[in-house]
Amino acid sequence: MTRAVTVLATGPQALVQDLGRPGNAHLGVPPSGALDPPSLALANRLVGNPGGAAGLEVLLGGLVLRAETSCSVAVTGPATPALVDGVPRDSPLHLAPGDVLALGTPVGGLRCYVALSGGVDVPAELGSRSADLLSGLGPAPLAPGDVLPLGTPTGVPVGVDVLVPVRVPDVLVVPVLLGPRDDWFTDPAGQLRAGRWTVSDRGNRVGVRLTGTALEREPGRVGRELPSEGLVTGAVQVPADGAPVVFLADHPTTGGYPVIGVVPPDALPLLGQAPPGTPLVFAPGTPGPERPGAARYSDS
Repeated sequence: MTRAVTVLATGPQALVQDLGRPGNAHLGVPPSGALDPPSLALANRLVGNPGGAAGLEVLLGGLVLRAETSCSVAVTGPATPALVDGVPRDSPLHLAPGDVLALGTPVGGLRCYVALSGGVDVPAELGSRSADLLSGLGPAPLAPGDVLPLGTPTGVPVGVDVLVPVRVPDVLVVPVLLGPRDDWFTDPAGQLRAGRWTVSDRGNRVGVRLTGTALEREPGRVGRELPSEGLVTGAVQVPADGAPVVFLADHPTTGGYPVIGVVPPDALPLLGQAPPGTPLVFAPGTPGPERPGAARYSDS
Protein backbone atom coordinates (compact mmCIF):
# COMPACT_ATOMS: atom_id res chain seq x y z
CA MET A 1 0.00 0.00 0.00
CA THR A 2 1.34 3.45 -0.94
CA ARG A 3 1.94 5.64 2.08
CA ALA A 4 0.14 8.90 1.28
CA VAL A 5 -2.57 11.36 2.24
CA THR A 6 -4.95 13.11 -0.16
CA VAL A 7 -5.76 16.79 0.20
CA LEU A 8 -9.52 17.41 0.13
CA ALA A 9 -9.47 21.10 1.16
CA THR A 10 -6.73 23.57 2.07
CA GLY A 11 -8.24 26.59 3.82
CA PRO A 12 -6.65 29.97 2.91
CA GLN A 13 -3.16 28.49 2.50
CA ALA A 14 -1.43 25.19 3.22
CA LEU A 15 2.26 24.67 2.44
CA VAL A 16 4.85 21.94 2.75
CA GLN A 17 7.57 23.22 5.07
CA ASP A 18 10.64 21.88 6.85
CA LEU A 19 13.39 23.93 8.53
CA GLY A 20 14.35 25.61 5.25
CA ARG A 21 17.39 26.02 3.02
CA PRO A 22 19.71 28.53 4.75
CA GLY A 23 23.10 29.23 3.19
CA ASN A 24 21.91 30.18 -0.31
CA ALA A 25 21.67 33.96 -0.06
CA HIS A 26 24.58 34.25 -2.51
CA LEU A 27 22.25 32.63 -5.07
CA GLY A 28 19.45 35.06 -4.27
CA VAL A 29 17.51 32.31 -2.47
CA PRO A 30 15.92 33.07 0.91
CA PRO A 31 16.07 30.53 3.75
CA SER A 32 12.32 29.81 3.73
CA GLY A 33 11.12 27.03 6.07
CA ALA A 34 8.48 27.01 8.79
CA LEU A 35 7.75 30.44 10.29
CA ASP A 36 7.37 28.75 13.69
CA PRO A 37 10.19 26.18 13.71
CA PRO A 38 9.66 25.05 17.34
CA SER A 39 6.04 24.11 16.58
CA LEU A 40 7.04 22.08 13.53
CA ALA A 41 9.87 20.36 15.42
CA LEU A 42 7.48 19.49 18.28
CA ALA A 43 4.91 18.04 15.89
CA ASN A 44 7.61 15.90 14.30
CA ARG A 45 8.81 14.57 17.66
CA LEU A 46 5.25 13.65 18.61
CA VAL A 47 4.96 11.34 15.59
CA GLY A 48 8.51 9.94 15.75
CA ASN A 49 10.04 11.99 12.92
CA PRO A 50 13.35 13.83 12.98
CA GLY A 51 12.76 17.46 14.00
CA GLY A 52 13.53 18.75 10.52
CA ALA A 53 11.20 16.43 8.60
CA ALA A 54 8.78 18.08 6.19
CA GLY A 55 5.28 18.73 7.48
CA LEU A 56 2.45 21.13 6.67
CA GLU A 57 2.09 24.80 7.63
CA VAL A 58 -1.61 25.69 7.64
CA LEU A 59 -2.78 29.31 7.68
CA LEU A 60 -6.05 29.89 9.57
CA GLY A 61 -7.09 26.23 9.48
CA GLY A 62 -9.48 24.65 7.01
CA LEU A 63 -7.18 21.80 5.95
CA VAL A 64 -8.90 18.49 5.22
CA LEU A 65 -6.87 15.33 4.56
CA ARG A 66 -7.87 11.74 3.79
CA ALA A 67 -5.46 9.06 4.93
CA GLU A 68 -4.57 6.49 2.28
CA THR A 69 -2.48 4.57 4.80
CA SER A 70 -2.25 4.08 8.54
CA CYS A 71 -0.32 7.01 10.04
CA SER A 72 0.23 9.07 13.17
CA VAL A 73 -0.58 12.78 13.06
CA ALA A 74 0.26 15.67 15.36
CA VAL A 75 -1.11 19.21 15.19
CA THR A 76 0.84 21.92 17.03
CA GLY A 77 1.04 25.70 17.21
CA PRO A 78 -2.06 27.62 18.37
CA ALA A 79 -4.98 25.62 19.77
CA THR A 80 -6.67 24.18 16.68
CA PRO A 81 -9.72 21.90 16.66
CA ALA A 82 -9.00 18.56 14.97
CA LEU A 83 -11.82 16.26 13.88
CA VAL A 84 -11.52 12.72 12.51
CA ASP A 85 -14.61 11.72 10.53
CA GLY A 86 -16.42 14.56 12.32
CA VAL A 87 -15.42 13.51 15.85
CA PRO A 88 -13.17 15.88 17.88
CA ARG A 89 -9.81 14.32 18.70
CA ASP A 90 -6.81 15.34 20.77
CA SER A 91 -3.35 15.57 19.22
CA PRO A 92 -1.36 13.43 18.57
CA LEU A 93 -3.78 11.01 16.96
CA HIS A 94 -3.91 7.98 14.66
CA LEU A 95 -5.53 7.75 11.24
CA ALA A 96 -6.60 4.49 9.63
CA PRO A 97 -6.89 4.20 5.85
CA GLY A 98 -9.93 6.19 4.72
CA ASP A 99 -10.12 8.38 7.84
CA VAL A 100 -10.66 12.09 7.15
CA LEU A 101 -8.89 14.70 9.29
CA ALA A 102 -10.35 18.23 9.30
CA LEU A 103 -8.80 21.22 11.07
CA GLY A 104 -10.80 24.13 12.47
CA THR A 105 -9.66 27.72 13.00
CA PRO A 106 -6.66 28.22 15.30
CA VAL A 107 -7.10 30.35 18.43
CA GLY A 108 -4.26 32.62 19.59
CA GLY A 109 -2.19 32.54 16.40
CA LEU A 110 -2.26 32.24 12.62
CA ARG A 111 -0.45 29.05 11.68
CA CYS A 112 -0.72 25.47 12.90
CA TYR A 113 1.66 22.68 11.94
CA VAL A 114 0.76 19.14 10.90
CA ALA A 115 3.31 16.34 11.09
CA LEU A 116 2.62 12.88 9.66
CA SER A 117 4.64 9.81 10.55
CA GLY A 118 7.39 9.34 7.97
CA GLY A 119 7.24 13.01 6.93
CA VAL A 120 5.95 14.50 3.69
CA ASP A 121 8.22 12.92 1.08
CA VAL A 122 8.09 15.38 -1.83
CA PRO A 123 11.28 16.07 -3.83
CA ALA A 124 13.83 18.37 -2.19
CA GLU A 125 15.30 21.46 -3.90
CA LEU A 126 18.60 22.85 -2.62
CA GLY A 127 18.38 20.44 0.28
CA SER A 128 14.88 21.42 1.46
CA ARG A 129 11.27 20.45 0.79
CA SER A 130 10.00 23.89 1.84
CA ALA A 131 7.70 25.94 -0.36
CA ASP A 132 9.27 29.36 -0.98
CA LEU A 133 6.61 31.85 -2.04
CA LEU A 134 9.13 34.51 -3.11
CA SER A 135 11.46 32.52 -5.38
CA GLY A 136 9.02 29.76 -6.31
CA LEU A 137 11.34 26.97 -5.18
CA GLY A 138 9.86 23.88 -3.61
CA PRO A 139 6.37 22.43 -3.91
CA ALA A 140 3.46 24.64 -4.91
CA PRO A 141 0.85 25.58 -2.30
CA LEU A 142 -1.43 22.63 -1.69
CA ALA A 143 -4.62 22.28 -3.73
CA PRO A 144 -7.60 19.93 -3.43
CA GLY A 145 -6.80 16.61 -5.07
CA ASP A 146 -3.08 16.70 -4.31
CA VAL A 147 -1.68 13.38 -3.12
CA LEU A 148 1.19 13.80 -0.66
CA PRO A 149 3.58 10.83 -0.40
CA LEU A 150 4.80 9.94 3.08
CA GLY A 151 8.17 8.49 3.97
CA THR A 152 8.76 5.33 5.96
CA PRO A 153 8.47 5.88 9.73
CA THR A 154 11.84 5.42 11.41
CA GLY A 155 11.35 6.64 14.98
CA VAL A 156 9.15 6.15 18.01
CA PRO A 157 6.50 8.79 18.74
CA VAL A 158 7.13 10.86 21.88
CA GLY A 159 4.12 11.16 24.19
CA VAL A 160 3.19 14.25 26.20
CA ASP A 161 0.80 14.62 29.12
CA VAL A 162 -0.25 18.15 28.10
CA LEU A 163 0.30 19.78 24.73
CA VAL A 164 0.68 23.49 25.50
CA PRO A 165 -0.56 25.61 22.57
CA VAL A 166 1.19 28.69 21.25
CA ARG A 167 -0.62 31.92 22.08
CA VAL A 168 0.43 35.39 20.95
CA PRO A 169 0.29 37.74 23.96
CA ASP A 170 -2.09 40.70 24.10
CA VAL A 171 0.90 42.99 23.48
CA LEU A 172 3.83 41.46 21.60
CA VAL A 173 7.19 42.68 22.92
CA VAL A 174 9.83 42.16 20.22
CA PRO A 175 13.55 42.38 21.05
CA VAL A 176 15.73 44.04 18.44
CA LEU A 177 19.50 44.44 18.14
CA LEU A 178 20.46 47.78 16.61
CA GLY A 179 22.24 48.00 13.26
CA PRO A 180 23.63 47.89 10.72
CA ARG A 181 22.03 51.20 9.58
CA ASP A 182 20.78 52.59 12.89
CA ASP A 183 22.97 55.65 12.23
CA TRP A 184 20.40 56.71 9.61
CA PHE A 185 17.88 57.44 12.39
CA THR A 186 17.61 60.07 15.10
CA ASP A 187 18.01 58.33 18.50
CA PRO A 188 17.18 54.88 17.07
CA ALA A 189 16.94 53.07 20.41
CA GLY A 190 14.75 55.82 21.87
CA GLN A 191 12.43 55.85 18.86
CA LEU A 192 12.04 52.08 18.89
CA ARG A 193 11.44 52.03 22.64
CA ALA A 194 8.84 54.82 22.56
CA GLY A 195 7.01 53.76 19.39
CA ARG A 196 3.77 51.81 19.27
CA TRP A 197 2.67 49.65 16.36
CA THR A 198 0.08 47.12 15.29
CA VAL A 199 0.52 44.18 12.92
CA SER A 200 -0.89 45.06 9.50
CA ASP A 201 -3.14 42.79 7.44
CA ARG A 202 -0.71 43.25 4.53
CA GLY A 203 1.89 40.85 5.93
CA ASN A 204 2.76 37.37 4.67
CA ARG A 205 5.64 34.89 4.81
CA VAL A 206 7.95 37.54 3.33
CA GLY A 207 7.51 39.93 6.23
CA VAL A 208 5.35 41.51 8.90
CA ARG A 209 4.30 45.06 8.02
CA LEU A 210 3.61 47.39 10.94
CA THR A 211 1.38 50.45 11.22
CA GLY A 212 1.81 53.13 13.85
CA THR A 213 4.74 55.35 14.81
CA ALA A 214 6.76 56.59 11.83
CA LEU A 215 10.50 56.25 12.49
CA GLU A 216 12.34 59.50 11.70
CA ARG A 217 15.63 59.66 9.85
CA GLU A 218 18.57 61.88 10.64
CA PRO A 219 18.03 65.20 8.80
CA GLY A 220 21.00 64.54 6.51
CA ARG A 221 19.52 61.17 5.44
CA VAL A 222 16.04 62.41 4.50
CA GLY A 223 15.34 61.79 0.81
CA ARG A 224 18.37 59.52 0.37
CA GLU A 225 18.45 55.77 -0.25
CA LEU A 226 21.09 53.10 -0.01
CA PRO A 227 22.48 50.91 -2.78
CA SER A 228 21.00 47.43 -2.39
CA GLU A 229 22.74 45.38 0.30
CA GLY A 230 22.26 41.99 1.92
CA LEU A 231 19.31 41.24 4.21
CA VAL A 232 18.93 38.57 6.89
CA THR A 233 15.84 37.04 8.42
CA GLY A 234 14.60 39.33 11.18
CA ALA A 235 15.89 42.52 9.57
CA VAL A 236 13.75 45.56 10.47
CA GLN A 237 13.74 47.58 7.27
CA VAL A 238 12.37 51.12 7.26
CA PRO A 239 11.08 52.55 3.96
CA ALA A 240 10.88 56.30 3.37
CA ASP A 241 7.44 56.53 5.01
CA GLY A 242 8.95 55.35 8.33
CA ALA A 243 6.70 52.27 8.69
CA PRO A 244 8.90 49.30 9.68
CA VAL A 245 8.78 45.86 8.06
CA VAL A 246 10.21 42.82 9.87
CA PHE A 247 11.42 40.27 7.33
CA LEU A 248 10.49 36.60 7.78
CA ALA A 249 11.64 33.37 6.15
CA ASP A 250 10.71 34.13 2.52
CA HIS A 251 12.32 37.60 2.53
CA PRO A 252 14.32 39.04 -0.38
CA THR A 253 18.07 38.59 0.01
CA THR A 254 18.89 42.24 -0.80
CA GLY A 255 17.20 45.59 -0.25
CA GLY A 256 17.85 49.32 -0.51
CA TYR A 257 16.03 50.71 2.51
CA PRO A 258 18.00 51.13 5.76
CA VAL A 259 17.81 48.36 8.36
CA ILE A 260 17.52 49.93 11.82
CA GLY A 261 17.96 46.61 13.62
CA VAL A 262 17.55 42.84 13.55
CA VAL A 263 15.10 40.72 15.54
CA PRO A 264 16.89 37.65 17.00
CA PRO A 265 15.81 34.24 15.64
CA ASP A 266 14.17 33.09 18.88
CA ALA A 267 11.72 36.02 18.75
CA LEU A 268 10.58 35.39 15.17
CA PRO A 269 8.17 32.45 15.71
CA LEU A 270 5.68 34.59 17.64
CA LEU A 271 5.94 37.30 14.98
CA GLY A 272 5.01 34.69 12.38
CA GLN A 273 1.98 33.80 14.50
CA ALA A 274 0.81 37.38 15.21
CA PRO A 275 -2.67 38.09 13.77
CA PRO A 276 -3.43 41.44 12.12
CA GLY A 277 -4.24 44.05 14.75
CA THR A 278 -1.85 42.65 17.37
CA PRO A 279 -0.30 45.54 19.36
CA LEU A 280 3.51 45.47 19.16
CA VAL A 281 6.38 47.26 20.88
CA PHE A 282 10.12 46.92 20.31
CA ALA A 283 12.64 46.35 23.08
CA PRO A 284 16.01 47.45 21.64
CA GLY A 285 19.12 45.72 22.91
CA THR A 286 17.37 42.89 24.77
CA PRO A 287 17.77 39.14 24.15
CA GLY A 288 15.06 37.09 22.49
CA PRO A 289 12.62 34.88 24.47
CA GLU A 290 13.58 31.22 24.85
CA ARG A 291 11.08 28.58 23.83
CA PRO A 292 11.63 24.88 24.46
CA GLY A 293 12.99 23.20 21.35
CA ALA A 294 13.58 26.48 19.54
CA ALA A 295 15.40 25.89 16.28
CA ARG A 296 18.19 28.42 15.66
CA TYR A 297 18.92 29.29 12.06
CA SER A 298 20.66 31.90 9.96
CA ASP A 299 20.78 32.93 6.34
CA SER A 300 24.49 32.44 5.87
